[in-house]
Formats: sequence, C-alpha cells, structure tokens
Amino acid sequence: MPEASHSAVGLLHDSFVLGRRASVLVDWFAQLMPVGARVLDVGCGDGRIAGRIAARRPDLTVEGVDLQVREHTHVPVTQSDGSRLPFEDNAFDLILLSDVLHHTDDPNTLQIEARRVARRHVLIKDHTVKGIAARRRLRFMDRVGNERFGISLPYNYWREEQWKASWSTLGLQPEKIITKLGLYPWPADMVFGARLHFIALLAKAAPAP
Repeated sequence: MPEASHSAVGLLHDSFVLGRRASVLVDWFAQLMPVGARVLDVGCGDGRIAGRIAARRPDLTVEGVDLQVREHTHVPVTQSDGSRLPFEDNAFDLILLSDVLHHTDDPNTLQIEARRVARRHVLIKDHTVKGIAARRRLRFMDRVGNERFGISLPYNYWREEQWKASWSTLGLQPEKIITKLGLYPWPADMVFGARLHFIALLAKAAPAP
C-alpha cells in the first residue's frame, strides 16, 4: 500500500475504530477481572486502557509495564525489556496481555513470565488464525494500526490449537474464552472482527506433585 494512502487509512482507523475498540476492551476486561484484584497490564503504553479499567472498577489496583515509560501515564508504569518482568513471583493477582503476544518473536516467553508473576489469573486478548485469508486480514490490521508508530510487526499469529497447546504446557487453564467481541461497527466486524480475535481468562494451575 502506498505510504500516503496507508497514512489516510490509519487516520480513518483512529477516527472510527480506535475509540470504539478501547471502549469494548475496557468493558470486557472490567467484566472479567476478579473483585479486589491487583492487576498488571503488560505492554500498557501510556496506560490509557488500564486507567479506564481502574476508573470503571475502583476495587482494583491497576499498574502497567512497558518497554518505554512515557512522560505522562494514566497509571503507574514500570520499565521492562519484555524478556523478564521486574516483579517477584505471584506479585499480582492478574496479568493482562492485551494484543502484545503476537508482537513478540515467541509468545511463550512472555506467557511464562506472566504465569510466574500472576498469583491467580492471566487475561489475554489476541488473535486467532481462523477463516478465509485470516493471516492477510490480520497483517492488514496490524500495519494500519501499528506500522506508522514503529511498533514491531513479526506477524506472529497462532491458530486456536496452538494457543490451547501452549496453555496446557504452561499450566494455564481456560476459565472463559470469548470470540465475539464486537470490536468494529457493522459491516466491518464481519471482515475484521469475526473469528480473528479472542479474550481468554486463564487460571494459574497448581504445579504437578
């Protein structure tokens, strides 16, 4: 896609999609997080979504971690290189990974860290390769939403069976999986929403004896 037209699509995305997407995700996350939980949002950026969750759910304690700590953030943010979270084992009740795993070279690495730091739950929002031309649609969304900001785009999308195999290996048990999120207005949701996105609330399983 030519740079000028790509920028134009990005502006349209910001105007008509970004706000709705954030509101929908805040609704889902606030609904799924346990009462009174201490929450860590991994890859939080400026903490805007984390801040909105905290405002919606004042019983929660929410902070974030990111590669770069911005000058102004909506929640307290700690710097991390992403390979290891700078917190003790079981430091948070719930770890939130919202659209960060497909930006890593190996989603398992960050999931292992999330499980280590989580006392009870890991909450994931990410993509599933499912449906006609799924990878092509996902790559397009990633480029429109992230490329102009210099965000790493390894296009590391997994199939449903890959996610479930990973969780089983890592000791994360799905409590709830949501695949109809309503991120986009109709009819865009038929192309860019259906079957490509999921939210999974995962419980940290006890280690084998």
